[in-house]
Amino acid sequence: MSGNAALGEAAILSGCNCYFGYPITPQNELTEYMAKRMPESGGIFIQSESEIAAINMVLGASVAGARPMTSSSSPGISLKQEGISYLAADELPAVIVNMVRGGPGMGNISPAQSDYLQATRGGGHGDYRTIVLAPSSVQELADIVPVAFELADSYRNPVIILGDGMLGQMMEPVDFSGIKKIKDYPKDYILTGAENRPSRMVRSLLFDTKEEEEHNWKLYRKFQRIENNEVRCETFLTDDAEIVVVAYGIAARIAKGAIKRLRQENIKAGLLRPITLWPFPSKKILELAKHINDFFVFEMSTGQMIEDVRLALAGKGHVNFYGRPGGVIPTPIELARIVSRHYYQTQKVKR
Repeated sequence: MSGNAALGEAAILSGCNCYFGYPITPQNELTEYMAKRMPESGGIFIQSESEIAAINMVLGASVAGARPMTSSSSPGISLKQEGISYLAADELPAVIVNMVRGGPGMGNISPAQSDYLQATRGGGHGDYRTIVLAPSSVQELADIVPVAFELADSYRNPVIILGDGMLGQMMEPVDFSGIKKIKDYPKDYILTGAENRPSRMVRSLLFDTKEEEEHNWKLYRKFQRIENNEVRCETFLTDDAEIVVVAYGIAARIAKGAIKRLRQENIKAGLLRPITLWPFPSKKILELAKHINDFFVFEMSTGQMIEDVRLALAGKGHVNFYGRPGGVIPTPIELARIVSRHYYQTQKVKR
């Protein structure tokens, strides 16, 4: 299946019962798939009149106790940011999918990773965070969907699945047998009518500054718990590595191919792949810095993850970068050549 279709099926198997979306390339196949499958599974599908309408439909469904999802691509996600901020402020769970395309502006419909900062820094206004998951294959994309719904429900917070046009369009074998419908968390905050209970109010407009401050500190403590408990990453050939490439998503797959080539040249390269972009695997990077001095950030952008890598290293090690922005997809040979050149230049300086 294509990544977009696999994501849709995984969402339905995970208990998604409401999908609201608006067409934009390169995620249209997901909307198309949900249009067919949601009614078949007893769920609700609405093609909204805009991205802004879609995210507010998500908010309404979430506050009524549904397990909602929406999806879009880069400029469409920008339009959803106000609604995502409302979801975070109201502590409402939702899954938001971004199949990133080249930008800024309308850009193009080619794969890119230029929405990293938007996703990991909250994106909208106010003091809030979204959990950000970055799969690197169609199988992992399917596997990560139930994780996204569970994290959203357990922390009552929006979760972003950050893919790209290549991941959404590519076709790979996928096995759904490992997906079990996640449990229904008790939701004592949802609005179901107050016939047999006191009335409830879910709101993010807090005129009292003391009340707003207390609410923000409450959210902050939740984000700290997420940082402590929900970091996910993968390492590849880092035990004896002299240089570590840090890459996520599709770029990490390209990096693996490059690292295999570099190993054939007797260059001891390894890979650290963040799976959660927020919370970022800072402790793992700092741990690697105990025996590795050279880090190479590789992204399909002008270098948005560099900041997090540098913050994680806290002044240790050297951080290098290679990227291709605007929808250009680098090859493993290309990256291997860049890292190899850097490696031999570094060795020459040492000598």
